[in-house]
Amino acid sequence: MDINGSVAIVTGAGSGIGQALAWGLAEAGASVIAADIDQDAAAHTASARDGRITGQCADASSTSDIENLIAMAEKEFGPVDLYAANAGIGGGLGLDIGEAAWDLTIDVNLRAHIRAATLLTPKWVERGRGYFLSVASAAGLLTQIGSPAYSVTKHAAVGFAEWLSITYGDKGIGVSCLCPMGVKTALLDGLTESDDPATRVAGSSITTAGEVLQPAAVAAITLDAIRDERFLVLPHPQVLDMYRQKGADYDRWILGMRRYQGALEELTKS
Repeated sequence: MDINGSVAIVTGAGSGIGQALAWGLAEAGASVIAADIDQDAAAHTASARDGRITGQCADASSTSDIENLIAMAEKEFGPVDLYAANAGIGGGLGLDIGEAAWDLTIDVNLRAHIRAATLLTPKWVERGRGYFLSVASAAGLLTQIGSPAYSVTKHAAVGFAEWLSITYGDKGIGVSCLCPMGVKTALLDGLTESDDPATRVAGSSITTAGEVLQPAAVAAITLDAIRDERFLVLPHPQVLDMYRQKGADYDRWILGMRRYQGALEELTKS
């Protein structure tokens, strides 16, 4: 995909990976709608690249808000070429998070992707081009210790991105699925800096698995993948080795994850 001259929407663009993607797209010549549920954060992202980015407060999981983002992009810049479904939440730890937390996590981490693709895909098929970026997680290929809702929704996000690419890849629609491990974001900081031991275990499972990357580095790798129209984007290459080990012997992998969790729990106590 040629990013220069394109029109993009990025959700969760007020900070972290989403902000870095919005800035990277703008620097590559795209016109960007930077959407975030935090209006001030969206405005900050836009102000840092004045002229190429428009900040907008929006709930990425709301169909009406997505419709408004698309309409805004079309009015200000032209037809949407790329949609980056980046907004995400952690969902909480354990099985007692409650139905409301499950519903919200499914809405933000999964159904937001489905709703955006449902609105944009017919337009892209008619034009013969379009690009969908699903920001998932290594937890969507492996799992996330501690958080069932995060693990389940990220697995589902990967599955939806696969389906979208298989179904529409021959009709001009490109799809990339970003699956990083540790990235220096507020979400990760909230885990590692928590006073709750179980939450710190969840954070440690990420930070001890590999290097914690800066959002700008992840965005640069992702934009290269979009240019090359590669589906699976792995800023941490070791994720592929872990994924292969998981598939080669599922039971052994699960036992290893149990041991890893136990070791982290002991480390957190000390």
